[in-house]
Amino acid sequence: MRAGDAVEIRGALVRLRRATGLPVAFGGLVEPGRRQVRISELSGTATPALSALAVTPGNGLGGKAVALARPCAVTDYSVSRRISHEYDVPVAAEGLRAVVAVPVVVRRRVRAVLYGALRTAHPLGDRTLGAAVQAARDVEQALVGREEAAALMAAARPEPDPGAGTPGGGAGAAREQVREAHAALRALAPRITDPALRAELLDACALLTAGTAPSPAVRLAPREVDVLACVAAGATNGAAAQRLGVTAETVKAYLRSAMRKLGVRTRGQAVVAARRAGWLP
Repeated sequence: MRAGDAVEIRGALVRLRRATGLPVAFGGLVEPGRRQVRISELSGTATPALSALAVTPGNGLGGKAVALARPCAVTDYSVSRRISHEYDVPVAAEGLRAVVAVPVVVRRRVRAVLYGALRTAHPLGDRTLGAAVQAARDVEQALVGREEAAALMAAARPEPDPGAGTPGGGAGAAREQVREAHAALRALAPRITDPALRAELLDACALLTAGTAPSPAVRLAPREVDVLACVAAGATNGAAAQRLGVTAETVKAYLRSAMRKLGVRTRGQAVVAARRAGWLP
């Protein structure tokens, strides 16, 4: 998970430089069990001065951003009176002047910091600051998605059913839980930017189906399966739209298309037919 998180940081730095034209961007994750950020990802740097630098909350610009859990910026790092100067040497070695630091906050906890910088002492405009904040928000969403994926995959692992074989036992409840996990995984997969993790989620989805390959006689598009999975879990069109990040009209369109392919006329019939065809658990 930490390696995947670092990949998200790296991608965000590239996007930040592309969106703003800033020549330098860098960042790192909060170290597990320690209240410090370790700078691990560098983009556009000319020296290794910032590599592996440990930033303590409250110290320097990044430490201030961590302590306040909000973006901070300076026009000229080395002479700014708004920050402390524990890291002046590596910053000067890289030749940085104007710098912005934005924390990545997940569930009220700072998880990482992204920096963007100029080698000249010019104020960073609203456009630059907005792009830096957006890059951090992208990382936040990615980290939340990865954590949700891990939790869902853990929940989807089959466990012994103490009610198995007992009339009125826990089989029905367990089946509904599997269907809900399947719908959640299908909805989450498109939001995962890491291709390997996304593939792992879809593999987990396949494990939750009936154990047979989908019928070649019925070919459903991935989004049609996503919509049917939400419907099977009891979601309305509006709830499915919110879960999948699309409009309710889009959900209706996918549902109509799936119903036509399955040769049915109602939502319930579509779910039953999709299960029989091996598309849903």
